[in-house]
Amino acid sequence: MTIGLGPVTELSVDECWRVLADHSLGRLAVTAAGTVDIFPVNYAVDDRMLYFRTAPGTKLLELSINDRVAFEIDGASEREAWSVVVKGVAERVELQSEIDAADRLPLQPWVPTLKYRWVRIRPVELTGRRFERAPEPERY
Repeated sequence: MTIGLGPVTELSVDECWRVLADHSLGRLAVTAAGTVDIFPVNYAVDDRMLYFRTAPGTKLLELSINDRVAFEIDGASEREAWSVVVKGVAERVELQSEIDAADRLPLQPWVPTLKYRWVRIRPVELTGRRFERAPEPERY
């Protein structure tokens, strides 16, 4: 159920998943050793989980230190804007049967580099909002 708050509408969990499934680029926020990093990632949705591929490097290193992540997507048109935030636990996909299933997901990386490591985000919290775009009301 969508909950209206004036020009701001809270999206239901099902609506959040529909928005996530309709897009493929988001931002992954990770933190390790007191440092916060944000990475753009291509992703796919399957069974109410998010999947992305990556290569060895900073993302995998930081996820091995702290598996708690935030993931965000947003967008805007002339009439509205929206945002969906997923907070959850990231884990490397290790079982061959799960890797094979992930390889069948409709994920198309934007950067022509080899990325053999699959990561799955298991959501703990999911929120979304839709915003009506209009001029600011009179202040005084």
